Amino acid sequence: MRISRNITFFSLVTLLLLGSCSTRKLFSKRYYLENEKALTAIEQDYKAIYAKKAFSLGFTDRSFNTVSVEIITDSLKYIYDFEGTENRMQDTLLKYGLPVKPVMQLIRDMRSIKCIWINNLDYYVNNQKRQLVFMSIRPVSVHLPFSSEKYYILSFYAQPQYFDSEGLLLDNRKQRKLRKVNGEIFHRINDKVCYTISGSFR
Repeated sequence: MRISRNITFFSLVTLLLLGSCSTRKLFSKRYYLENEKALTAIEQDYKAIYAKKAFSLGFTDRSFNTVSVEIITDSLKYIYDFEGTENRMQDTLLKYGLPVKPVMQLIRDMRSIKCIWINNLDYYVNNQKRQLVFMSIRPVSVHLPFSSEKYYILSFYAQPQYFDSEGLLLDNRKQRKLRKVNGEIFHRINDKVCYTISGSFR
């Protein structure tokens, strides 16, 4: 009887885990398709501003009111936290040569879809440096068994990427080695956009 109960419990847990994997896969693609226009606009606007000055943006509270700005110079990274859209933020943006209106609009657009973080990451292909845009979304409305809060992570590439038969992101076509971004394995949404579900937003 004990063995039977153990098998039943194991089967139930397995079904729950398989079901949750399927659910989050469906959610991830559905979320992207429903918000594709806004996500693409945020990505493009961020890249345009980043080309002028390296920076990242994020929110550090659940109400999306406290804005964290990381400004990257040749030798240092400056991190500032601002409440709302206080004047001090605009003064800081001007000080480091960031365009105030586009950055403030980017913050509003991120808040509108609960994008908690956006950043530019370097990666290498055949020893050539390339860049991708990394975007974190909260909340992810998928509740996995035995798990804490999760974040929906998107990576946007400038070039089409390679994937295996299961849609997992590869380093390149020849080696068939999975590429990890910030330690996470990513899944295909389309040729240039991938997703993962993570316990960390950055």
